[in-house]
Parts: sequence; C-alpha cells; structure tokens
Amino acid sequence: MSDQPLILDVQDLHIRFGDKEVVRGVNLRIARGEKVALVGESGSGKTITALSLLKLVPQAHVSGRAILSGADGARNLLALSERELRGVRGKDVAVIFQEPMTALNPLFSIGDQIAEVIELHQATSKADAWSRAVSLLAQTGIPEPDRRAKSYPHQLSGGQRQRAMIAMALACQPQLLLADEPTTALDVTLRAQVLDLLKQLQRSHGMAVLLITHDLHLVRRFADRVAVMENGMVVEQGTVAEVFGSPQHAYTKKLLDSRPIRDVVDTPVGATDQALIEARDLCVNYPVAQSGIKGWFKSGRFAALQSAQFTLHRGRTLAVIGESGSGKSTLALATLGLQPFEGDLRITGQTWGLGAGRDKPLRRVVQVVFQDPFSSLSPRMSVEDLVAEGLAIHQPQMGQAARQRKVLDTLAEVGLSEAQFPNLLGRYPHEFSGGQRQRIALARALVVEPQILVLDEPTSALDVTIQKQILILLQRLQRERGLSYLLITHDVEVVASMAHDVLVMKDGQIVERGLVAQVLQSPAHPYTKTLLASSPTLSV
Repeated sequence: MSDQPLILDVQDLHIRFGDKEVVRGVNLRIARGEKVALVGESGSGKTITALSLLKLVPQAHVSGRAILSGADGARNLLALSERELRGVRGKDVAVIFQEPMTALNPLFSIGDQIAEVIELHQATSKADAWSRAVSLLAQTGIPEPDRRAKSYPHQLSGGQRQRAMIAMALACQPQLLLADEPTTALDVTLRAQVLDLLKQLQRSHGMAVLLITHDLHLVRRFADRVAVMENGMVVEQGTVAEVFGSPQHAYTKKLLDSRPIRDVVDTPVGATDQALIEARDLCVNYPVAQSGIKGWFKSGRFAALQSAQFTLHRGRTLAVIGESGSGKSTLALATLGLQPFEGDLRITGQTWGLGAGRDKPLRRVVQVVFQDPFSSLSPRMSVEDLVAEGLAIHQPQMGQAARQRKVLDTLAEVGLSEAQFPNLLGRYPHEFSGGQRQRIALARALVVEPQILVLDEPTSALDVTIQKQILILLQRLQRERGLSYLLITHDVEVVASMAHDVLVMKDGQIVERGLVAQVLQSPAHPYTKTLLASSPTLSV
C-alpha cells in the first residue's frame, strides 16, 4: 500500500439485481497517485463494482460504503443524491469506457463533447472551453488536434477515439480515473501507446487510477497493486510483484497459467506437399471519391491489398498479422471469395467467380470462423439449425436422422454434449457463454468437413482462460483432421502458439514473411520489430 493518504476506501460493497447478489463484500483501497488493477474474467463483477461507485449501473441495489476523500472533504459516494453525484462525475471521478464508439455521442464533434464537460464543471466561456479541448487532444498525441476536434467519432480510428475519451476524462483534472478495459478493442501497438499515454498523464496530473481489465500483461506493465475478483468477491490482492510472483489463491494461479501453449506438429514442407491455397499478385482496390472537379467524372482507387503472394499447405497454419487497416481482413475476404480481387488465387487448384454452381464445392472446402460468435450466429436459430445449415446446402441427400447424428458428433468433437447441456440441439446462442458460442461456431464450420478454416481473430473476444481452451481445441482438431488454418490476428502470442508460417502486413502490403520462429525471434522489418516490442515476451 502507498504511503500517500487514501483517495478511495470501499468497504463491504454488495450489489444485487432483484434477489441475485453479484458482488459480495468487496473491500478496496486506493491511495493518491496509485495505480490499482481490478482483474478477473467476464462475469466476475469487476466492471459492475467500479461503475456502481458512481451509480452508473441501472436497477442495481448497492450497499456498503465508498469514501472519496478530496478537497471537499470525505464523502460516501453511495449515499450521495443523483444531483450531488453529477458534481462528482467528470470533476472528481472520471471514467474511460471500454468501447468509445458507443460511449461517444455520434451527433456531436469530439471537441464539442470535451468542451461540454469543461463548461459543466468549470466557470469558463465556450471559446475557452473549446481551446482547452483542443489542448487536451494535443496532450493525448492526436495529430492535427485543431482539425480532429471538429471531427465526429466515426471519422476517427479506434486509437484516436480512445485518445479522445481519455482527453474527455481528464478535462477537469479528476482525482480518480476509472479505466474500464481501455485497450481491449485496440491493436497491440496502439494498446502499448495508450497504456504509455495513461502512465504519462497519470504522473503529470497526480491522479489515482483504477484499471479494470482481464489482460494480465497490461497489469504487469501498468499497475502498482492488483485485486483479483472471482464470482463477485475479491479473492486476493497485493502488489503486482507479490500476487504475480507468489499467487496464493487457486483462481489467481489459474489466470496466470492461461498463457497459450504451443502444441502443433512442426513438420517441414516438402517439395511434393500439396498447396491448398496459392495466391499470386493478389490485389483488392476500393473506389473512393476524389476531391474537386475530378470527382464529378470518375472515382479514385484505394489499394487495400497490393500484390500479395502466399501459399498455404495441408496441415499447416499461416498467420497474417498486422494492425487495423493493414489489409489482413481484406486478404481473408478475398480468400473466401467474398471480395472481388485481381490476380491469381487458387483454392485446391480452382478459382472463385465461375458462377454460384461451380463455386459451391469450394464453399465446402474453405469455411470461416468469425471473431464474435454472438454476432455471427443468428439469435433466431437453434443450435441444431445453426450447425446443420451447411449440411442442408452441401449434402441435401442426407436424411434427418443422419444429419442430427452428424451434428451431435461434431458438437461433441468441439467439447459440447447433451450430457453437459440437456436439450442441446434445441437451445439458442444466448443460452451459452462466449467460449461455448465459439465452439458452436467452430462446429458449424467443421460439420461439412472442410480442408481449410479461415480464423478471423477467433479468440480476441474471449477471456484469457477461455482463449487458451479454444487454442488447445484448434490445435487438436488440426492434428486429428489434418486441417489447414489461415489465421487472421493482431495477437502475437496467438501467432507464437498456433502458426507455422507468418505474413506481416502493413498498409495493404506484405512487409515480411517466413517461418514463425524466424520472424518472431529474428524480425527483419522495422514494423515487425515494433509489433513484437509491443507484445509480451514470447517463446516459440
């Protein structure tokens, strides 16, 4: 514990919805200028704990004490009226939310939203508030802050939106900052930049920070102390060195043991090995409006993918890594035949675009598993309908009984059985956890017995323990079925655990390629070195 006086003292916090208690007896102390991390998996209660301090969780019944000490004396946040809390929110305690696109108002410019906070809590003119908003954007490192202040949220990148949220949170120089998963939606290099920015601003403003996260690497890099939550209770807390170096609770040990494990067959590619995907000079261009009179007559072209060349062999994983906007998702869409392209792309010797009838066999050869199963699985279809849909298209001659047996066998293969989940086939996606939904999405792809799976960020929406389980499952399926994976990701640890070969993409171009050990241990391109420097220590 810091020698500084306390800024927040949470005592015996209980939170319930109706008869269900979700947070039980939480005690948490934060000193002035201290950085404390609250960690745990989804559903552990960490976000509700933090947001309930400011009564930002609708219909929650909150009891206990949360003493905020500041210039106005000591106040119990949980006993303040809504009117009194409005004077605290943003001024004394500020929040950075997980997804800035939903937290920012799409109808107002970024500068207007920051200036509004300043006007609300400080006696200042509109002109002064606007000038201060631009200055705050400059402090967060946004280029051309004068111009960006006039932009709307949708006109900024993910990293810029997060910086704008940070500028808004710091507008009134709060004593305490609640940062709820502030880097989860960002690429690895942006994650490091935002974290370093928070550190720098925390030091310069002298504020305390409560970081809510499930990313243990983030905690190691940022926090002074850590509190671990499981099922609504703080099960362990102490300095980061103490808790990570010598964890006492079984749940803490489980979290720390969730690093992906490499368990793939590293067989070299022989001259006779079959190439399932071959791409030569693959290009994707998007039309864009041109400024001035030229735009009246023709549109310009934006090169999203430029002269890409790659090969994927049977039983191997080719990882494509890069930041948002690098072109990796465009490459995946072209491979799936879902994006028009130029150049030569062959899947098991055939190409796309020959007509629906002739393309149909290729749809069975190459299947896809998307990043977020909750949005990729129809909420109106049962598990049986979701998984059997591919069979109905590619094997219409299969009888109902055989189809149902095939669905059950495939679900069992990915770790879901009727013994675990009674009436499994009749259930709907919302009745399952994130990891279980991803298993359903995987079964949906596997049921038609493809040779290739395109994995589009298959674990980035999952907690660390669930991520490890899904990666182990994917490795086992590859060994047993001889599957080939085209893995799209920005997570270097996932690449290290899964890939045989790597493509590094930047601005639509492949800037480096090679065997996973070669690229990750001896990177040649400066961009690859930047990616690896922003990632945790790896072993391949």
